[in-house]
Amino acid sequence: MRVVHVHRIRGIGGSERHLLTLLPALAERGVEPLFVGLDDPAWDPTDFYDALRVPAVRIRSPHDFDPMLLVRLARTLRADVVHTHLVHADVYGGLAAALRRTRLVSTKHNDDPFRTGSFRFVERGFGRLADRIVTITESLRRFTVEQVGVPAGKVETIHYGLDGLPEAWGENAPDAVPAEARVLLAVARLTRQKGIDLAVRALPSLPDDATLVVLGEGPERQALEQLARELGVEGRVLLLGRVPDVAAWLRRASVLLHPARWEGFGLGVLEAMLAGLPVVAANVSSLPELVIDGTTGFLVDPENPSALAASVARALEQPELGAAGRERALREFSVARMSDRTAALYESLDG
Repeated sequence: MRVVHVHRIRGIGGSERHLLTLLPALAERGVEPLFVGLDDPAWDPTDFYDALRVPAVRIRSPHDFDPMLLVRLARTLRADVVHTHLVHADVYGGLAAALRRTRLVSTKHNDDPFRTGSFRFVERGFGRLADRIVTITESLRRFTVEQVGVPAGKVETIHYGLDGLPEAWGENAPDAVPAEARVLLAVARLTRQKGIDLAVRALPSLPDDATLVVLGEGPERQALEQLARELGVEGRVLLLGRVPDVAAWLRRASVLLHPARWEGFGLGVLEAMLAGLPVVAANVSSLPELVIDGTTGFLVDPENPSALAASVARALEQPELGAAGRERALREFSVARMSDRTAALYESLDG
């Protein structure tokens, strides 16, 4: 069975990392995957394509509105199933699949609030075209059905899966974190969604040897730096951007923080669990499906830096929570489980 996965490429985020894991695993199960990348020339996709282990076709995609992209895709999508990821691929890939009368699957990767606005009418139309909608958590399934309005009978949950920590693509640069510091790690884009500002606000209430290290880049960098200065913790906040060896920081950290305001899955949380780290996360969206409060870490009320600080302090004193998290990650969120269920979904389309 030939399955074409379509995704717009703007660097490597959670959905791209998901595909880098899923597609080779599908190939091992007899599926013939082809990746079609809609490349935004404003971004450098080299890292993604260097890591991709299946055949790929790259199509330049500089504009959000581009009728010729539909034509180019329709010529490319020769497959038994077309599987789209995120908005751009859903619209163009979905229409191209409809033109070719090809089976269509779409994975929803997040519960971004814009999906409940006027765009929900586009999604409902797309839901009529699609044979199946995949959501990566049960929380996201409820959101897609109850708030977006996609028919429940078409929606199936298949969790992300990982078996190990991310591979390094180089060595990390020297850093200013003291050797004796207890590292509070966050792996997230610097956007309002990820709630890094809440982690900065929690820091003054934590012991002086606690240092917040954030791996990720984004538009809120300057605001976060200013906030750290205002709170007098600028020396304890390091915004390192993208680093080549995330696993090295996971091994160095004491706790993983994820105070997101909403979250499609939380791949960084799963990686931290695999690394044996206690996780302190906001009690929103998908995160309660990963973190078991009091067993693998702690869930805190969103928008509450004081509660975040108190739970981090507890987690620092209970490193054994990390071992329980690793056991849960290996049991519930394996690559085999994810890829077996995805291959079975494709087979069910002929039923």
